[in-house]
Amino acid sequence: MIELEGVPELVDPVMVAAFEGWNDAGDAASTAVAHLDREWKGEVFAALDAEDYYDFQVNRPTVFMEDGVRKVTWPTTRLSVVRIGGDKPRDLVLVRGIEPSMRWRSFCNELLGFAHELGVELVVVLGALLGDTPHTRPVPISGTTSDADLARRMDLEETKYEGPTGIVGILQEACAHAGVPAVSLWAAVPHYVSQPPNPKATLALLNRLEDLIGVRVPLGELAEDARAWQTGVDQLAAEDSEVAEYVQSLEEARDTAELPEASGEAIAREFERYLRRRDGSGTGGPGGHATADGGDGPSGAPYLRDNPSGRTRPPRPPKASGDDEESSED
Repeated sequence: MIELEGVPELVDPVMVAAFEGWNDAGDAASTAVAHLDREWKGEVFAALDAEDYYDFQVNRPTVFMEDGVRKVTWPTTRLSVVRIGGDKPRDLVLVRGIEPSMRWRSFCNELLGFAHELGVELVVVLGALLGDTPHTRPVPISGTTSDADLARRMDLEETKYEGPTGIVGILQEACAHAGVPAVSLWAAVPHYVSQPPNPKATLALLNRLEDLIGVRVPLGELAEDARAWQTGVDQLAAEDSEVAEYVQSLEEARDTAELPEASGEAIAREFERYLRRRDGSGTGGPGGHATADGGDGPSGAPYLRDNPSGRTRPPRPPKASGDDEESSED
C-alpha cells in the first residue's frame, strides 16, 4: 500500500520510473533513477508492500547489521520526491524498484493511483535492452509513446512493437488506458558487453530525459565514468582480433544506417545541450534482459564476461544474414 502522508504539494510533477531486471540491461535505467535520487537528495516517502508483488525465492531479502542489531531489507519498489528549483521549478517523483514477480496489473494500478493523488502530469519510464550496437558510438535512445498527439509534440515514435514485454511496457499501456500521458525511453546496450555497470548508457538516458522534460540534470562524475568505461572496453576488444573485427563491422553498419540521420535538427539539439551546460542555464536480476527483438538476451547472445582463467572471452562474430533489423521494444 502507498502512503501519501507528509508529501508536499508538487509543482508540475513528472514521474520517472525504472525497474531492475529484464528491462534494465547493464543496470543502465535503474542507475539513472538512482543518480537523480542521489544528486537531488530525494526523500523516500512510500514503498509498495513486498508481500503483494515479489517472489522471495527469486528476489531474496538481504540481512544486515545496524548498530549491533540484525535487520532485513525486503525487495520492493520505493517512491521519492525531489524538488528542482531555479527560474522554472519542477518536481520529480522517482519510482525505483525491481520488476514484480506477480500481479502486474495491481502493481500498475497502485502506481497510477499514486500519480493521480499527486497530480503527475507525465510518466517517463526508463529501460535498457541488449542490441547490436558498437560501444564506440553514441548510445541509441528510442523514445516511444502510445499517444499519437504526444508523439508529435515531443518528437517521439508512436509505438508499433509487438512481442514479449516487461513491466515497462505494461506500465506504459496502463497509463495509456488511464489517460495519463506516458513515454518510454530505451537505451541500447552492446550485447557483447552486457554486464553492469554501463555509465555510458546511463548518461545517454539522462541526456534524453533532460531534453524531454526541460530540466538540467547534474551529472557529477558520470561523464568521466562513461569515458573510462569505453576505454576499458576498447582495451578488452583489442586483445582479440575477432572482437576487433566484429566491433568494426558494427561500426560500419551503424554509420551507414545513420548517415541520413545526421540532420541539422540533431546537431542543433546537441549544440543546445552544450550551451545549457556551459552557461548553467535551465533548472537545475534473473531471467536475462530485453533485447532488440524482444527475446531473453544473455541466454542466446554472446557477450564479454569473466571466466575462471581471469581472461575475458570475446564473442565470435555472427555470420552475415539478410534478416531485417528488428525494432526496439517499447
